[in-house]
Amino acid sequence: MSSVKSFRGGIHPLHAIGSGKGLTANLPIAEAPAPARVILPMAQHIGAPCVPCVAVGDRVLRGQAVGQVRGFVSAPVHASVSGTVVEIAPHLTIGGAMVPCVVIENDGKDEWDPDCRPPEGSVDSLSPQDILARIGEAGVVGMGGAAFPARVKLSPPGDKKIDFLLLNGAECEPYLSADHRLMLEEGARILEGARYVARALGSPRVIVGIEANKRDAAEALRALAAPLGIEVQVLRVKYPQGSEKQLISALTGRKVPSGGLPMDAGCVVVNVSSAAAIADAVAKGRPVTERVLTVTGAVQTPKNLRVRIGTPAQELIDLCGGLKPEADRVVSGGPMMGVALYDLAVPVVKGTSGLLALTREQTAPGKLTNCIRCGRCVRGCPIHLLPYELCNDFERGDWAAADKHNALDCIECGSCTYVCPAKRSITSSIRVCKRQVQALRKKQ
Repeated sequence: MSSVKSFRGGIHPLHAIGSGKGLTANLPIAEAPAPARVILPMAQHIGAPCVPCVAVGDRVLRGQAVGQVRGFVSAPVHASVSGTVVEIAPHLTIGGAMVPCVVIENDGKDEWDPDCRPPEGSVDSLSPQDILARIGEAGVVGMGGAAFPARVKLSPPGDKKIDFLLLNGAECEPYLSADHRLMLEEGARILEGARYVARALGSPRVIVGIEANKRDAAEALRALAAPLGIEVQVLRVKYPQGSEKQLISALTGRKVPSGGLPMDAGCVVVNVSSAAAIADAVAKGRPVTERVLTVTGAVQTPKNLRVRIGTPAQELIDLCGGLKPEADRVVSGGPMMGVALYDLAVPVVKGTSGLLALTREQTAPGKLTNCIRCGRCVRGCPIHLLPYELCNDFERGDWAAADKHNALDCIECGSCTYVCPAKRSITSSIRVCKRQVQALRKKQ
């Protein structure tokens, strides 16, 4: 392996090594049974929500579009089972919002839409425009959690030359191991998707970044990647190594400017799960109807599962033997940036990387005290902000000061809150600051 790289700042959550990822890191991906009913939100991505294009009573096939895009920044939604549309109505979703959903009763036949087929002729003959079109039609989004429509991300303006395509295999959130298992078990599929993306971007240099606690995955991918001219780089185990700006810094030494995007540094970052979905979209014509996620923490039998989009969270918890008595809450995602679920009836969406049950001991907030200006939040901030000052701006309601302190650059990774000895809710405070700064700028 080549030298281990990293970025300045960041933290080392205790659960990132040892029992957190160890619960599932060595467990192969298991197939979760398709549920009797799937709930498909029309907003599973950043951007404009979809509009249902089916009606109650329609029979639909797996892979058939049930939600059409209505804006450039959007992604279609497809049926994850074959069956009958039994309801189109708002349902509670992971973020706590009521979102219009298409509900399909599974007929157990799992019939694919005949339009979901490989391209005519050789896949290698596809033009960049053909590749992007197939990615867009398949509804691929950032499956590491951001859920940004892949077609949009992979269509930079003509004046933005892309020098690097970075595959994000860091999976730096504690406990989660879905990407780790995908790299070990389906590395060829990931690299196939990377080749299609590289062709669409004009053949930039391709590097896969993997944290050092997944050296088995790095070795497996390196053996597959070498003949393709794709590099594999090992990264230091540090959070948030998988954040786009930090990954770019570690792998290329470049810096994304304040308020800018990765393309402004000549880079595009794609999660390894997204790359695998892109391979299916381009080579097979199959849209996103399933994903791999981790169900872990205070559950009886933690697992890595391949699940259908729209499966209720409760069914996956039950598949893992249910919650342990000490479980206090279930989080969608990891413990650092995940969202606590109000109701386990909410469905899995494209960006759901895991379901994590935390104990009462883990969720205890601790005693809140005054800031002692120890500087730990400053040292830990991967964006090099002054989190304690932004927290003070929040408490004073001084949104102009929050703007001067670059609140909008915060990536909400939670590092500052994690290291704060005063137990201040710094990240939550900055999140409010960001909303207020955006509102202030609109008025100006």
